[in-house]
Amino acid sequence: MRYGREPEVLKDVSFDLPRGSFHFLTGPSGSGKSTLLKLIYLAEKASRGRIELFGQDLALLKRSQRPMMRRRIGVVFQEFRLLEHLSVFDNAALSPRIAGKKPAAYRADVADLLAWVGLGERMHAMPSALSGGEKQRLAIARAVINRPDLLLADEPTGNVDEAMGQRLLRLFLELNRVGATVLIASHDTELIASAGRSVLALVEGRLAPGQAPAPRAFP
Repeated sequence: MRYGREPEVLKDVSFDLPRGSFHFLTGPSGSGKSTLLKLIYLAEKASRGRIELFGQDLALLKRSQRPMMRRRIGVVFQEFRLLEHLSVFDNAALSPRIAGKKPAAYRADVADLLAWVGLGERMHAMPSALSGGEKQRLAIARAVINRPDLLLADEPTGNVDEAMGQRLLRLFLELNRVGATVLIASHDTELIASAGRSVLALVEGRLAPGQAPAPRAFP
């Protein structure tokens, strides 16, 4: 992957994420982590090479098929990307609403999830009234509410304290337990160590053999 005539951001990166697996993506700033996630969730197109998602070659995917493909992917953006004119509840409920579900079918699930991420008493607040950590938790709730087949998260615990980080990790692990494939880009070595899952390491745009920290008892 390259932008314009600049040097390649990603170079000959090749890997496979088995269905239902859980991985961390690490690497220094500028190593290409965010770009790799963008390629997977169809925000960017690779300059060369082939990407297959859910058994389909993305190069052969019709424009009309892309929205349905994206609905199978939950994305936690580093910059949140909340809709400022919608309340906390409505932001979290965006995916089921777009999917055409009736409010009665998802209202309780959204309320329970917001309570889990510590926003139960902020359901009617607007994003402008939230702290950075609260916005991060809302972005995570929005990404997982529909139980996506694939969850991609870019530094999902970067704005929360350690205790909340562990709580959010439990949410990701539970989503994985029920079948979702999870890929989390993170610099949080403590979070990675506590999960004890496999690590993909990007170094200067190339995928190096990563080694997961030794697993420890999960609190």
